[in-house]
Amino acid sequence: MFAAADVHYPPSGGARAALVAAGDAAFSSITYERTVLVEEVAAYQSGSFYERELPPLQAVLAEVDDVGLLVIDGYVDLDPDGRRGLGAHVHEEFGIPVIGVAKTRFAPAAHAVPVLRGTAARPLYVTAAGLPAAEAADLVRAMAGKFRLPDALRRVDALARNRQSASTASAAREGPKALPAGCAQMLPSSNGPSTW
Repeated sequence: MFAAADVHYPPSGGARAALVAAGDAAFSSITYERTVLVEEVAAYQSGSFYERELPPLQAVLAEVDDVGLLVIDGYVDLDPDGRRGLGAHVHEEFGIPVIGVAKTRFAPAAHAVPVLRGTAARPLYVTAAGLPAAEAADLVRAMAGKFRLPDALRRVDALARNRQSASTASAAREGPKALPAGCAQMLPSSNGPSTW
């Protein structure tokens, strides 16, 4: 399975992590969605962002099997010398290839591969661990969606921000209003049934 994950920090505190998965690297049909609410997270510290982001990612990936590739919003490494970013820590933690897709340029990350999608004039910046950066860039270029940001990343961002489509919002309203830390809220995919 191929997965994309994102984390959002609501003003009320804690974190909401989201994951979408598909059977192909293009995410042509999302088959599984999951969100997890984590009540407490570490405070933001410059240079140690992974300490805040990694626990919610661990929670959303818990009990999810067969993930062969994970796409995240951000950088894998922060410079050509390998200064580790969030994606490198995720790669080390889960032992799977990780593709980092950043929306903004980070000057020290001169090794990031710029990827133009659709009619966008601004590139995405792709880094990777566990596979060559050029291959990762090709995968991001081929991901489903006509916009700058691939559909899977747009969807996982919406789930993390609790901005769901009408089809999943009604299912979410039927579930509990708030979940304890580490508990998952499963949402049916708008593109088909769950396969996990």
